[in-house]
Amino acid sequence: MDFRDPIRTELAQFNRDFPKAFSSKVALLDLILRYIVRQKGKQLRPSLVFLVAKAHGAVGERSFRAATLVELMHTATLVHDDVVDESAVRRSMFSISALWKNKIAVLVGDYMLSRVLLLAVEAGDHDLLRTVSTAVRAMSEGELLQIEKARRLDIDESVYYDIIQKKTASLMATCCAAGAESVGADEATVRQASEFGNALGMAFQIQDDLLDYQAYGQSGKPAGIDVREQKMTLPLIFALQRADASTKRELMRIVRRKANDPDRIRTLMTEVAALGGLHYARERRDAFLDEARGILANFPAGEARTALEVLVDFVGQRAK
Repeated sequence: MDFRDPIRTELAQFNRDFPKAFSSKVALLDLILRYIVRQKGKQLRPSLVFLVAKAHGAVGERSFRAATLVELMHTATLVHDDVVDESAVRRSMFSISALWKNKIAVLVGDYMLSRVLLLAVEAGDHDLLRTVSTAVRAMSEGELLQIEKARRLDIDESVYYDIIQKKTASLMATCCAAGAESVGADEATVRQASEFGNALGMAFQIQDDLLDYQAYGQSGKPAGIDVREQKMTLPLIFALQRADASTKRELMRIVRRKANDPDRIRTLMTEVAALGGLHYARERRDAFLDEARGILANFPAGEARTALEVLVDFVGQRAK
């Protein structure tokens, strides 16, 4: 079963209507926005909105607006992230900043965020706007916290969890909360949906960290990119805790120098694996997945809950 099976109709309508939410009469902007629409991934986030909505009620106009708000906000942050990270590629296509330069990319991201505000206000969806805005705040805080800590490379496990909760898990929690809110669920149900999304998001990011240790070509990004960007991810954090003084110095030297040497990157990755970093990260990923499954057991039984169970398995097994 594919987790999108119960919401094929909703996703098809969403794909038809989503571009209308941010079209513009400015020719350059409209060109870029149409290019962005082509960068469609697995649609995990709108799928979460629709599946959680369907699990707790009937998908209606508010559910489509919730999915649109979340996807607009997420896309805007990706455009800005590519500027910050100086990324040339996004989902196997050139990034907006690579094609149209940073100034235009920032303005496009700003425009999309403005559409989030206007769409929510015009429809009177103040609860959805509050939920989505909370995620934007958390994601911004997470990025800044990661930048702050990267300067000193002093991220321990607790700080790491704080960063990924803000950067990644908060958005998935928002998708699930918005889905529940869109069908009029009570506060306790919305909170439960948010907790499910949070646990799923934590597992999602740890799996993303693990993908960086796979051979080039097996994941959606070149192996070792986190090291090159001086990102202290969970496998490395655990390995540094277990390493003797000499090995720790060598690993930190590779990270501090943002090594682009494939041999140095390979040395670090081999050592991290030998010290149990990958095994430990898998254990923590699986613990968060089990937490998500436990919360999901409280959702109403039905095809939507079954699809969410499949989605939980997908997050733990995804290869890109």
